[in-house]
Amino acid sequence: MSWLNKLPGYQRTPYGFEWRLFKRLPQVLLAGTVLPALAAWLARFVLTEGKASEIERRVQAFDFLMVGIVAFVWTAVLTIGIGCIIVWLMKGPAYVADGYEVSHSDKPKL
Repeated sequence: MSWLNKLPGYQRTPYGFEWRLFKRLPQVLLAGTVLPALAAWLARFVLTEGKASEIERRVQAFDFLMVGIVAFVWTAVLTIGIGCIIVWLMKGPAYVADGYEVSHSDKPKL
């Protein structure tokens, strides 16, 4: 018995948008991590007016916002990557399932 019998006459669908999108995901992941980190670093130099406790509170709130943005970007990249892989697999070759002999297929019990 042969595993993975390809469907005769099936033509593969060429890769499209999902492949271009999948190849861009590392760049999006890097930019979505580095840019908020740079913004959090720059906030320490920009937010300098007020009392020390006020500045610390503002910087910490901005840091939390940047961590949230990074978590969102990572989650979005992971979700889109999984979707691209699913579409890529679905466009692959089609396979025939092996037949399964059912004993009562011609005379079902009522």
